[in-house]
Amino acid sequence: MLSAGRKKIAAVLIGVLLAGAGLAVLNYWERWFIANQGHDAVSSAAAQKIALAENRIDRVLATLDELARQGIESCRLAHLEAMRKAVFANVMIKEISVIGADGETVCSTSGPAVDGRKMLSTRQAESPAAHVWIDVFSFGEASEKIVRVRRIDSDGGGLGALLLGPTLIAQSSTEGTPLNGYARMTMQDGTLVGMSGASPEARFAGEAFLNAVRSSVRYGLNVDMSLAPAAFRAEAARVRGLGLAIAGGAAFVLLMLSFFFPRQTRENPIVELERALHAGEFVPYYQPVVDLTSGKLRGAEVLIRWRKPDGTIISPATFIPLAESSGIILDMTRALMRRVCKEIGPAVAQRPHLKISFNLAARHFEDDAVVRDIRNIFGRSSLRLSQVVLELTERQPIENLVETRRLIATLQGMGLRIAIDDVGTGHSGLSYILKLGVDIIKIDKMFIDAIGIERSSTTIIETLIDLAHNMRMEVIAEGVENFEQVACLRERGVRAAQGFVFAPPLPGSSFLQLVEAIDPLAAEVGVTQGSRLAVA
Repeated sequence: MLSAGRKKIAAVLIGVLLAGAGLAVLNYWERWFIANQGHDAVSSAAAQKIALAENRIDRVLATLDELARQGIESCRLAHLEAMRKAVFANVMIKEISVIGADGETVCSTSGPAVDGRKMLSTRQAESPAAHVWIDVFSFGEASEKIVRVRRIDSDGGGLGALLLGPTLIAQSSTEGTPLNGYARMTMQDGTLVGMSGASPEARFAGEAFLNAVRSSVRYGLNVDMSLAPAAFRAEAARVRGLGLAIAGGAAFVLLMLSFFFPRQTRENPIVELERALHAGEFVPYYQPVVDLTSGKLRGAEVLIRWRKPDGTIISPATFIPLAESSGIILDMTRALMRRVCKEIGPAVAQRPHLKISFNLAARHFEDDAVVRDIRNIFGRSSLRLSQVVLELTERQPIENLVETRRLIATLQGMGLRIAIDDVGTGHSGLSYILKLGVDIIKIDKMFIDAIGIERSSTTIIETLIDLAHNMRMEVIAEGVENFEQVACLRERGVRAAQGFVFAPPLPGSSFLQLVEAIDPLAAEVGVTQGSRLAVA
């Protein structure tokens, strides 16, 4: 029988062995976690970039098919005008041209054929689009490649659409943040189409990246994707640190937990959303919208946040997709609108020039419920309907454009204004703008980020601005983060913008303080009316 002292020594040795075994398991788990999670993430990112490229080529091809159905095939003035309208309606396309049987450009929307283009690669698309060819050109000393989607008729001629190679490969991550890695798109013969992320030199500085390659069988494209493992290592290290603490007292902790606490089953995430909704945990944050010419406040976009009982703020990216797919987004939006009316309604109502915008999903426009909700909520609020803007997001496609257009017209007749959010990045392209009769378009952050970096971005922004002005719509730029972007937007006639260069999304109390500071109701004589946020 062991003495008390030897029992203590044995206990210590067993504890050391358990801790050592736990450490070894955690080290193995960390390596496994980084390898597997990283592999899944980089494979998924590469697949998404290929899918996006195929989608963008599909949209370009749909434009060419539509022109062909209309009989557009020559350099006659009427045909060139139809091609120019098609370029205007599809932001991806830079030029449409008539192609001869020899593959050379006969004429184009940009004028006479331009010399200096050097064919680098060409490939016929796989069935069912076997009448399509994908060509890659270089032009002069420019580093960017030009991609031509060529639709061939029975006589060997046809129509071609030019787009910049880098536009086929997304320049940001799937979450819209800067790419923490590197992506390279090539034709199957190795010809470079475009790149995104860090330069090849920076790619391997310090550590090897996690790699994956995905291909498009239809269009003969390859994506070589690399992601930095730092994000996965940081997450693994956090769990590993927790595991180390657990390993030191695993037996005791597990025993106490099993003795004192009943087992709990994992909650259904939809049930958790419903519980949080009834508990009032979804709160509004306000992203100020600023006038670029005067620096004055024009209003705010309402953004939803999940504030848990312990004060933790949860980003909407983690719960909005589930809320939309489950239908909870409808009740969530109603609750958010009521809270905004109560929280900032009186202050905003005293400043009729301020506009407050709310994000609505395609699901909101399936029936007349949205009209009834607006009447019930804002009819009892101090906010005027003329101060309310509804932003139609493009996360889900609109199934019935005719019904949606009817509802939008009804809401506009009540005095509300309608905006299209994230223009150019969602399901619609420009079709929503042309068919839904909206009042405002919001240029997505993806294009704003590329100002000063990609020449094509400025062209896209100018096209959107011209389109909005011609259709008598207002333009708001999203995600503005520096004064170079402010200057570029202001020079091109954009008057309203939002982004971190002005202010981050603010809780209600902070936004009200901003309103009082920038737009006080009682300004003393001799004092400049209304402070301004810096815009230059």
